[in-house]
Amino acid sequence: METIKKIPAREEISAEDKWALEDLYPTDADWERELETLSKDRDYLASFAGRLCSSAESLHDYLDASEKLNVKAEQLANYCMRKADEDTRNAAAQAMQGRFMSAVVELSAACSFDTPELMAVSEETLNGFYAECPELERYRRYLTDLRRKKPHTLSAAEEKLLAAAGEMAQTPDTVYGALADADLTFRDAVDAQGNTHPLTQGTFVQLEESADRTLRKSAYENLYDGFTAFKNTAAAILNGQNKQLKFYADARKYGSALEASLDSTNVPVSVYDNLIKAVHGKLPSMHRYVRLRKKLLGVDELHFYDIYTPLLSDVDKHIPYDQAKRTVYEALAPLGEDYRAILKEGFDNRWIDVYQNQGKRSGAYSAGARVHPYVLLNYTGTLDSQFTLAHEMGHALHSYLSNKHQNPIDADYVIFVAEVASTCNEALLMEHLLKNTTDKKERAYLINHFLDQFKGTIYRQTMFAEFERNIGAMTAAGQTLTADVLCQEYKRLNEEYYGPDMVVDDRIAMEWARIPHFYYNYYVFQYATGYAAAIALSRRILNEGEPAVRDYLNFLSGGCSRSPIDLLKGAGVDMTGPEPVMQALELFDKLLDEMEALAEECDG
Repeated sequence: METIKKIPAREEISAEDKWALEDLYPTDADWERELETLSKDRDYLASFAGRLCSSAESLHDYLDASEKLNVKAEQLANYCMRKADEDTRNAAAQAMQGRFMSAVVELSAACSFDTPELMAVSEETLNGFYAECPELERYRRYLTDLRRKKPHTLSAAEEKLLAAAGEMAQTPDTVYGALADADLTFRDAVDAQGNTHPLTQGTFVQLEESADRTLRKSAYENLYDGFTAFKNTAAAILNGQNKQLKFYADARKYGSALEASLDSTNVPVSVYDNLIKAVHGKLPSMHRYVRLRKKLLGVDELHFYDIYTPLLSDVDKHIPYDQAKRTVYEALAPLGEDYRAILKEGFDNRWIDVYQNQGKRSGAYSAGARVHPYVLLNYTGTLDSQFTLAHEMGHALHSYLSNKHQNPIDADYVIFVAEVASTCNEALLMEHLLKNTTDKKERAYLINHFLDQFKGTIYRQTMFAEFERNIGAMTAAGQTLTADVLCQEYKRLNEEYYGPDMVVDDRIAMEWARIPHFYYNYYVFQYATGYAAAIALSRRILNEGEPAVRDYLNFLSGGCSRSPIDLLKGAGVDMTGPEPVMQALELFDKLLDEMEALAEECDG
């Protein structure tokens, strides 16, 4: 593992390793001027209240103006949010983001009349509008999808009230981000030689990958001790998040917060439940993986600080960022030269903010701005960092192609399909690396990484999803989510998923407090379903070639022009049944077989 040096300040990072925010706005002043125009847009849109569906022309003019405003708001959001994430301690950037969010809430409240009015118009009248004004066809998909939610739409006054509460509803996520990314600090981790290593959420996984067990244990204990010191605060935030999800679900007459969240992307709750059921059926395979890890590490007890370290650490090596880019580019050759040309454009034109700096948001993501996507990394030179690069560029090209081929109103693909493109890239990278090594130890090292991806994405994210479902049910039943309640349930699930060969201690019971996705709305299950779909798609691309690539690129270019289930069916995967999840977990079993055999050969 590369030694973690002092984390640099933002100004110490070279320009070529920072994303180009000037492609959005040349200066903060330009952003401020654009932000000021939102009040005029708001007043114009608000003038349609009471007459939105009085004529085809009125409806078209409103939708046209709304679509253009959304493009402007997206650009404003990308600038201030990306700027705030560069350094979460930057008060000026945080204030910009706050002003933008206030403006969006005002816009949402001013336009809250539109959904009730669109719901009230008859199908006969709407069909007449389409015939009278052909330009309205541009919005047919949007209107059809909106009107399917008619049973959950309230009166204009009620919709306005809910919209006005939108900023307040973001408070749990906002407070959690301030606590976890800005205010919360951790004691340095200490290695076996007594050397100290800076510990942040961004460096934690890298430290956990170390061959030095003393260092891993120190990082693990110090991180979770840091969260434990604020366990009641974290629990109160998560309790508030679940309360607000329940409030909105109840207000809109959904059966549960889970149903309300999935309905927003037109995904049946059965998909969520089928995932958990399918994974439960394969928990013995996860327990087998844990036993194998314990055996290969040669430890008497397997702890959670042993779960990230490679099983064959002598094969581990530092991967410079330029080398990672070249490898990812080569690995994605099966997707064709048009795809790789866009990938190279992103690499060469500062779409990516590469390295960690002081105060930078932890983790990684891609944000699909219309000028071009923006990718945040905290690249550390590990194999996992290389896979993260492939993953986030999968998101980036999905956004790029959807923005290129769809009108703005149809370009924003839903979360359910978002993880497919990213994970397909990872699967193709893994196949490339396995294909290009003949060394048994290196192959075992890569298969170990592949197994860890299955463990981390299908098993772990499904455990997260089950935790979310269970605490949502507790909230619905009137139970308060105290720290003790959350720790008890989280520990129970870890025991069930990891099995008897894993030591499940009180520190891992606090892990719920460091998972930012729990402050979203039932998001994480889509990592697991997306991974299963991506494994199936990558196999089809490698086995069938051009026809599969064509279907896949059509999927990437589809935005939200069809339902997420139908988009995936068009690419060759049906997520309404358990088959893709089961097929992926069958591959997990085969990889376990090969890993066990390779381990025996390497020992020999």
